[in-house]
Amino acid sequence: LMTDPKGDRSKGPSEQDDPDLFTRIVDSDEKGVYVSGAKAHQTGCINSHWIILMPTIRLTQNDKEYAIVGAIPADVKGLTYIYGRQSCDTRVMEGGGDIDLGNAKFGGQEAMMILDRVFISWDKVFMNGEFEFASMLVERFTCYHRRSYVCKTGLGDVLIGAAATIADYNGVPNVSHIKDKIIEMTHLNETIFAAGIASSHQGHKMKSGVYLNDDMLAQVCKHNVTRFPYEISRLAQDIAGGLMVTLP
Repeated sequence: LMTDPKGDRSKGPSEQDDPDLFTRIVDSDEKGVYVSGAKAHQTGCINSHWIILMPTIRLTQNDKEYAIVGAIPADVKGLTYIYGRQSCDTRVMEGGGDIDLGNAKFGGQEAMMILDRVFISWDKVFMNGEFEFASMLVERFTCYHRRSYVCKTGLGDVLIGAAATIADYNGVPNVSHIKDKIIEMTHLNETIFAAGIASSHQGHKMKSGVYLNDDMLAQVCKHNVTRFPYEISRLAQDIAGGLMVTLP
């Protein structure tokens, strides 16, 4: 888990009025460390067995107590989840046969996690005050994570296929502006896919033996995902009209 609430974004962790806006070490003994703070927007955390806490930004000498990486059980004492509801998070309990694709049987979620003196044993502590490595850790994590956003193209494939099918139902599959929009949707979707695949293809072997994908192309993949799926959805609405909203 990386993202902290952050508070005043112009200030570092040690400069905040509330020290719990970033996760930090508050105590230690011969058995391990105790951490307090919060982690925000944590996708899938309630589904997990173990959770790894890590920094979210570059740290300085004054932020040493915030330079903590450690693993905790998801049900550890002192950890509270504030569950984020989604508009369709009960859909999986409502039946409907096999109409849904992908994660059709289990709901996703995000949660705010509040840590109040959560204990981490020394054998589960992987960073303890080494603030100078925080930025490298963040960069390498995001390099993998942002490349993984290529998964959004699966949703795009389904949406493009659905829009084309409704164009068939409406009797307009060969109308020029309909074809142009489907072509544009495909172009945008495959551009996301291309950036993600290229990032992996341009990966290089590290001294440890693991491969790290191309950082720049991973960031491009993420930026594409912050823009293109919404344009694909807009074009799908142009093609399908009100049916896309009311037919389900």
